[in-house]
Amino acid sequence: MIVYLGNMLGAFSIVLMIWLSGHYLFGDGIIGANILKIAAVKCELGFIQAVVLGILCNILVCLAIWLCYSTKSTHGKILAIVFPITAFVAAGFEHSVANMYFIPMGLFVKEWADPSLWTNVPEISQHIESLTWGNYLTRNLIPVTIGNIIGGAGFVGITYWLIYSSKWSSNN
Repeated sequence: MIVYLGNMLGAFSIVLMIWLSGHYLFGDGIIGANILKIAAVKCELGFIQAVVLGILCNILVCLAIWLCYSTKSTHGKILAIVFPITAFVAAGFEHSVANMYFIPMGLFVKEWADPSLWTNVPEISQHIESLTWGNYLTRNLIPVTIGNIIGGAGFVGITYWLIYSSKWSSNN
């Protein structure tokens, strides 16, 4: 729990620094508009959908970690994590720690940026109302975290435990 709270504090610090840097204004505000769209859509997920997307994500994240353990060289470790992490991002799966950046950054942009950043973009304006702190907690952070735990500890952890415990017990 302490590590999770540390991740939240770290992510919030990064969000604050990026906000203060004005990064969301780059590309004539395109960066900010994309942040808003991503964050808003993440806050519209249904509970079951968010849990399942969290499970799928953490299966790939844990696969990346196991692949990383399978090699000794730094180059091998980097190559081992690239494909599973790229797959979860490309597939649109949900990771609670990654969302600790995306959604608060979207909320900062929504609350404090010039509204002209999104009012003329229909893909954003139709979703902007769902981007709230309450939706972030109830429709994303809590169900995605549950899914990440099930995917990592449940599917991957228990599977490896079963494989290796039966291997060790048959050798003794």
